[in-house]
Amino acid sequence: MKNEVRKGATRAVDIPRDILRALSLGELQCATLAECLAVDQAVLARTIFPALTAPALNAIDAACQLGVLKRMTHIGLAMLEDLGTEGIAQCQRHRADMARGWACFMIGAQPYLDVDVRLAAIYPLADDAHFGVREWAWMAMRPHLVQELPTAIAQLMLWTKDPSERVRRFACEVLRPRGVWCTHISALKHSPEQALPLLSALRSDPSVYVQDSVANWLNDAAKDQPAWVRGICDQWLENSQAAATRRICQRALRNLK
Repeated sequence: MKNEVRKGATRAVDIPRDILRALSLGELQCATLAECLAVDQAVLARTIFPALTAPALNAIDAACQLGVLKRMTHIGLAMLEDLGTEGIAQCQRHRADMARGWACFMIGAQPYLDVDVRLAAIYPLADDAHFGVREWAWMAMRPHLVQELPTAIAQLMLWTKDPSERVRRFACEVLRPRGVWCTHISALKHSPEQALPLLSALRSDPSVYVQDSVANWLNDAAKDQPAWVRGICDQWLENSQAAATRRICQRALRNLK
């Protein structure tokens, strides 16, 4: 019964109190987006790390009053400052998906890391079995990759060949021009062709998970550069008979008349 209720809970108010308590104590993993958003991260932090200092706890409490992305960013920074890099390993090993999400933002909060080093650190979290952790992974990396776009694209090209569909999807999702819950990437809104090597590498990917990401990337781009997106889809369809490519293009053009 609990599993049925959890699958149907799409709003925080629909989550049973015992489930919410277990989530906030790190005893369960989140089953829905609503559960991810409803976790009391201040309680969870105190449960997992009872030795956190008062300044860190104050920073976490303040962060819990912010929007979703800012909340995770500020908690990641507070934990990194208090726990150091060992805290990343502790969070990454924890069964609570939210703790592994903190690890993503702790990696994001580390200063002075080269793109390849930062991507190597986030790799296992980008390939996490939990849907929420995979989303936190790309959100935590996006600001850094945008700052070094050509280098990031070159590094992510290696990820497009990864055996894991989760990693291949990350290579596309992290640089969507508009994205979800994140700042738009102006450079890619104006010049989406910069990311064409990534998109082309995934244009016939057998995974629906990856196909949807590529299609959504192009759908984002079509809001600013519709002619470019139409041209790319025409080229792909002319040169490929793959069902995956047809599906991507159909979804990419869904909002264009």
